[in-house]
Amino acid sequence: MISTVVWGTGNVGRLAVRAVDAHPGLDLAAVLVHDPAKVGRDAGGLAGLDGGLGVAATDDVEAVLAARPRAVVYAASGDIRPDDALADIVRAVRAGAVVVTPALYALYDQRNAPPEVREPVLAAIAEGGGSLFVSGVDPGWGNDVLPLLVSGLGSVVDVVRCQEIFDYSTYDQEDSVRYLVGMGQPMDYEPPMLAPTVPTMVWGGQIRLMARALGVELDEIRETLDRRPLDATVTTATMGEFEAGTQGAVRFEVQGIIEGEPRIVIEHVTRIHASCAPDWPVPPDGDGAHRVVIEGRPRIEVTVEATDEGGNRAAGGNATAVGRLVGAIDWLAAADPGLYDALDVPLRPATGRLGRKRS
Repeated sequence: MISTVVWGTGNVGRLAVRAVDAHPGLDLAAVLVHDPAKVGRDAGGLAGLDGGLGVAATDDVEAVLAARPRAVVYAASGDIRPDDALADIVRAVRAGAVVVTPALYALYDQRNAPPEVREPVLAAIAEGGGSLFVSGVDPGWGNDVLPLLVSGLGSVVDVVRCQEIFDYSTYDQEDSVRYLVGMGQPMDYEPPMLAPTVPTMVWGGQIRLMARALGVELDEIRETLDRRPLDATVTTATMGEFEAGTQGAVRFEVQGIIEGEPRIVIEHVTRIHASCAPDWPVPPDGDGAHRVVIEGRPRIEVTVEATDEGGNRAAGGNATAVGRLVGAIDWLAAADPGLYDALDVPLRPATGRLGRKRS
């Protein structure tokens, strides 16, 4: 059994606790939290499981890492604290742990990551013998391994398009929805996640990763952005009221340009209510979906709909992203110490997990 720590119990961390508990090759050794109110609580309760896991949450990072866990799922946010997240992750890698995380966007394509991010990780690997694999919660597999796999089914490939189409009224993270993405803000408000160059900072690594796998050279990476106001005030179950005239939908693309044309595209279509921007792409049903479209011969379209936590699509998407990360731990533990990306780490069957129930 691989001794595994989950660091953080928010939207990603609680799913990580469940995934580690369900994996037959992993043993949940500790759960790290920042909120003093969570210290001492059983990990099962924090993860929304019916029963306890016999692991009490702690905020003592030093003691947890001193116990030399073999793996760490770093689930704390890196959105507004990237330097702190990098420092935490480097600390865990230096302690000899295999670390999996969605927190460091720059390391989606680790070969082209900025030196100030890559070099501390490589130094920690050399010193402590740990490893690091970063994959996104948007979800990462939807912007790397899935489109690349599907592209291999065609004879001619003209465009690879990855879409996330979601109703954010179901997303349990109000600050991100209202302030990072700008839902419910005046149309002259500039959401931090949509500011020029930010989408490329977040998703550009996945564009470069796919280009590398497809054997093509990028001319550049471009961004497009469209925003729509709400025609009428709407009330959501999770976040309350969003007023008419404020931002109600966002559509942006991060485009990999090849020979002057957008050939590798990551597109996000996000609404706070289905009535806003009805002419934009919509999910087949429900609150959201992830879609891969290969334009070529033949044209191939694959839509993935995942649900968790009572049918919630946002939680389902997060859960699949967490499953990709947690499912990589045993492979990483058997591999040489190193800095890995999605092209290095195979997506494997759920060996030993079919029909398996734990807590």
